[in-house]
Amino acid sequence: MADHHIVLVGGGHTHVQVLRDFGDRPEPGARLTLVTDRVMTPYSGMLPGHVAGAYSRAEMHIDLEGLARRCGVALCRGSAVGIDRTRRELLLADGGRLAYDTLSLNLGITPDLSGIAGADRFAIAVKPISGLLDQLDRLFAGEAVPRRILMVGGGPAGVEMALALRTRFQALAPQAAQPWIAIAAGDAVTPSLNPGMQQRVRAALARRDVTLLAPCRIAEINAEGALDTTGQRIPADAVIVSTAARAPTWLATTGLRQAADGSVLTADTLATTTDGAIFAVGDCAAIEGDRREKAGVFAVRQGPPLIANLRRRVRAEPLVSYRAQRDYLAILATGDGSAIAGRGRWLAVEGRWVWRWKDWLDRSFMARFAAGPPR
Repeated sequence: MADHHIVLVGGGHTHVQVLRDFGDRPEPGARLTLVTDRVMTPYSGMLPGHVAGAYSRAEMHIDLEGLARRCGVALCRGSAVGIDRTRRELLLADGGRLAYDTLSLNLGITPDLSGIAGADRFAIAVKPISGLLDQLDRLFAGEAVPRRILMVGGGPAGVEMALALRTRFQALAPQAAQPWIAIAAGDAVTPSLNPGMQQRVRAALARRDVTLLAPCRIAEINAEGALDTTGQRIPADAVIVSTAARAPTWLATTGLRQAADGSVLTADTLATTTDGAIFAVGDCAAIEGDRREKAGVFAVRQGPPLIANLRRRVRAEPLVSYRAQRDYLAILATGDGSAIAGRGRWLAVEGRWVWRWKDWLDRSFMARFAAGPPR
């Protein structure tokens, strides 16, 4: 009889792998419950492609309800708001409590717009993706094409979004005057990428007629656009923010140790440093001593070690360490059927074949969770 209850909170990139793996190979003595407030979860790797028109809304989402059913995992529709660690119970927004033996958090992040005055009222936040998609739909469906669009944030996500928007508006109104699209990139564009990739990114922005504002830090967003820290006004009909984000605020009530951005601190086993019965992965977590920036690739790669350690906890075996790769493959779509890829300090390539490679990787990942019995 199954008596070890594993509760998965959130249907992110890591937890969908747990569902699939336990569906393929049920763990004797374990039962799983997925807690989520939405039954369709987006795959962030396909977001720029969706905005550019390469993927439908359905193609970039995983059906959590169907996946849980096929994998023999119970589904609890609701939002988590706290953890009673003494009683080992997850607290739900409707007042319910769900007992657990092992808890795993894969909650994602929420926008932190507090550093920019007016952003909470006048900006479109990239995260959460579901909110972004609804607001972009309204933007695309408007009778008049926006004349000026400002992207705040010069990281890979902001660059891909700006380039994807250029493609989408060109497709919507190929004969009309195209909107001015700019990126307020802080001190530099894509500073986390190697020099070769940065050079290709700047060339792609110029080729696609996306204006790069750098250095440029936004201090205020209002109904007319934005103001930078020097007081310069930047008129815009839409301002999209792809900068700071935080883990859900309710995690601060749990007593779990947190990083500065609210992420739950974990050991290299992915178990929290505070409580060995609780794991945390993806953007809502940070491995203590690891200063890597948030990236979807890490959430995907945490799937196998989390699966291994959940099984080991059920069996009362020692947990194994996960060591994230120091250098990882980064691929940035340019929205015009091409993409830029790189790794480490020197490798940087670009071409249509890179986009085809990225498309194959993304579709292959999503195919693992499509309709059909576990394989």
